[in-house]
Amino acid sequence: MTDYRRTLAGRRQRWFGLKPLVKTGLSARPLHPLLRLAARLVPGIRAGRLPAPAGLAEVAGTAAGARFVLVDPGRCEIAKEFYWGGGRRPDPADALALDIVTALARRAAVLLDVGAYTGVFTVAAAAANPGLRAHAFEMVPAVVAGLHKNVDRNGIADRVRVHSTGVGASGTRMRVPSGEGGSSLPSFYSAHMEFAEGFEVEFLALDDLLPPELPEVEAEQRADAPGQVVMKIDVEGAEDPVLAHGQELLARHRPDILCEVLHGQADGRALEALLAPHGYRWYLVRADDIAARERIVPDPVHRDWLFSARTPAALEADLGRIIA
Repeated sequence: MTDYRRTLAGRRQRWFGLKPLVKTGLSARPLHPLLRLAARLVPGIRAGRLPAPAGLAEVAGTAAGARFVLVDPGRCEIAKEFYWGGGRRPDPADALALDIVTALARRAAVLLDVGAYTGVFTVAAAAANPGLRAHAFEMVPAVVAGLHKNVDRNGIADRVRVHSTGVGASGTRMRVPSGEGGSSLPSFYSAHMEFAEGFEVEFLALDDLLPPELPEVEAEQRADAPGQVVMKIDVEGAEDPVLAHGQELLARHRPDILCEVLHGQADGRALEALLAPHGYRWYLVRADDIAARERIVPDPVHRDWLFSARTPAALEADLGRIIA
């Protein structure tokens, strides 16, 4: 077994050991006025990738009118983005993706946040809908701890169940590093990777969440009705087994799904085969709109897609005139 962290891709992810040193230097508070100026004036600098100032405990965020808080921007990549974006995700397509899930959650009963990281979709959706219940799935122990911190800080622990598991074939097991140390909490681990050591994590199938976990949601969702279940999937190219082992859930609830579909990793044809039997349409999430597509073809620029079995008119009733 070749541990992913020792591969060229894994070593490059950590800048061959230099990343913690660079981040520590750039997080010094006296440098941040200069960093803000550089982010505005120097082409190619993405402000959301720069470190937050040392000692900053939390940041406030908004999505689709909902307000929430994210803790630990020094280690959480998403909280850091909200610091640089002034309370919004700096990339317009990322901001729109979060707005979409948050808006869809306003009339939903349940959110399934698969690959939750530290929980920005969970806390934003719960802030938008006080009656929403959420299941958040994350398999890296240190990231799970960050997820719990955000759930507790936003006062939604009674409505959120955190699952320290992967999602896919029930009973599958893999080892994952703790996620401690390093310059930030890892956001790129997936079920495709192998690690020589770490914590053993068991996987759960989406279909395992059917009663008793989803008892009150009406079955056989109509195509013109508000979605009772909303789902977000961000699993770094491992979305096929997530959906393959959730076919009963898809058939029964037909959730609206925001799914990351990575160029060079995702299999669009396989996703179509898993979704088409349930009447799904697919839309590429861009900076200002979502574009209907005949096929799921991973895009080199935009990562997120919206999958929905509802009519375009029903979607726009929740999202506004957003379909290109």
